Amino acid sequence: MKIAQICPRYSPDIGGVETDVKEISERLVSEGHDVEVITTDPSGKLKKEDIINGVRVTRFKSFAPGSAYYFAPQIYIYLKNHNYDVIHAHSYHALPALFAALSERKKKFVFSPYYHRGGHTPFRNLLHKPYKFFGKMIFSRADTVICISEYEKRLVESDFNVEEKTIKIPNGLNLSEFKNLKHHKNESKEKMLLYVGRLEEYKGVQYIIQSLPGLQDFRLKIVGRGPYEKELHNIAEKLGVKERIEWLKNLSRKELLECYADADIFLMLSSHESYGITVAEALASGTPCVVVLGSALDEFVDGTRCFGVDKPIRKERIIKLINQLKDVKSNNEFITENLTVFDWNYVTEEIKKIYNA
Repeated sequence: MKIAQICPRYSPDIGGVETDVKEISERLVSEGHDVEVITTDPSGKLKKEDIINGVRVTRFKSFAPGSAYYFAPQIYIYLKNHNYDVIHAHSYHALPALFAALSERKKKFVFSPYYHRGGHTPFRNLLHKPYKFFGKMIFSRADTVICISEYEKRLVESDFNVEEKTIKIPNGLNLSEFKNLKHHKNESKEKMLLYVGRLEEYKGVQYIIQSLPGLQDFRLKIVGRGPYEKELHNIAEKLGVKERIEWLKNLSRKELLECYADADIFLMLSSHESYGITVAEALASGTPCVVVLGSALDEFVDGTRCFGVDKPIRKERIIKLINQLKDVKSNNEFITENLTVFDWNYVTEEIKKIYNA
């Protein structure tokens, strides 16, 4: 098959959508399929044409104010001039999927929306209302809509009336990575909190930082980059906790896995998520998690290894829960076998069934 994967960003950028597209594309290429990732590069610094682990990557310069929208109408023109057996567009919350839907096509159109109903900022949330007209167009043109959680599936079916098109295929993990993952013995008396992901306001990293003055036994590692980073540094400076935070970027996969394994507690205090792949990875590493209730993250909460806090998020609740959990990890083995997630190989096989249907 000749397959086009359309997404707002791709490797070396990191994130849930980027990971999903990368894992699927590389497996499809290894099976002999012709896969091209068509994406954008707001910076203009990356190669316009690239090959990453066998996957052809075509990047277009985009207008992305606040790391959003990824306006690149060149994608529409490019797709009109190329033929594919399958066009698989990713992310309702960025414009490349719309350009893919509008392009003339002769074959199957698959859509993975990663939909969570709201925008990442109040302004972007406001724009969601007029954009819904175009969003409906994407869903109407899709042959199949792949949702990555029950939560997302319910939202999509409620807002777009596409029950006959939706199917749930969750994100996956490379489960073999976690089976023999070792954690290093912590010689320090301080315990380690961890956040991994984009640095945007809706992700709630600020609440972790605001809790640090009440968590004297803990340090914090923040892995990621994004438009909210400067404000997070300012918050840490004002609260006098800057020296207790380690900011990490551009980690290798091995280094990231070690961060998961060495952490005592992982936190994802995001206000809306359609899945939560970093939570799944932390749990697979044997690290207990704290998440905010009210999104797809609810599906990880079991009261044993993953714990939820209610909105509105208050630092007092975070401090209390973390102090209750500070000794949880030392009493538990890694839990890959008990975690309800799928391997990326399985996920890719399920998606191939959609492509071939």
